Amino acid sequence: MECLLEEFVGIDPKVLRKALGHFATGVTIVTAQADRGPVGITVNSFASVSLNPALVLWSIDRNGSRYEMFRNAECYAIHVLRADQGNLAFKVVKDARDFGDLDLIQGDHGAPIIPGCLAVFECQQTEVYRGGDHDIILGEVKSLRTMEGDALGFFKGQMMTVKS
Repeated sequence: MECLLEEFVGIDPKVLRKALGHFATGVTIVTAQADRGPVGITVNSFASVSLNPALVLWSIDRNGSRYEMFRNAECYAIHVLRADQGNLAFKVVKDARDFGDLDLIQGDHGAPIIPGCLAVFECQQTEVYRGGDHDIILGEVKSLRTMEGDALGFFKGQMMTVKS
């Protein structure tokens, strides 16, 4: 199959979003401690950066209502969701403070922890880079925990199960 490259001027954001949907991702929730308690944001822009030092990144819309809460968080936790945690992901999309009936745990480094996730990375924010209308938040992993299970994935606008 031949890949045709075209020069685009002024790509329609809706078209771009649809094309990006062809890249399957995992689903994460980032949590932090804000003035009025724990907050969360559902994110699929999570990625590994470096193993030594242990660095990960995620990005946040600078125009979003949760921007200040997370941009100013010194510590946060990134939770890789299990396949059965899709409802939680959608709750947090709608309301930064809606963790359902979960009892959040205080992390070792100050961030609230959602119990039962496949992986949790407790991070200290190290750098923030401007990337278009988003900020790219780089964090050093200070501690982590994992468990076995199927993962929650996202592809073409739909949640899916990624078998382990």
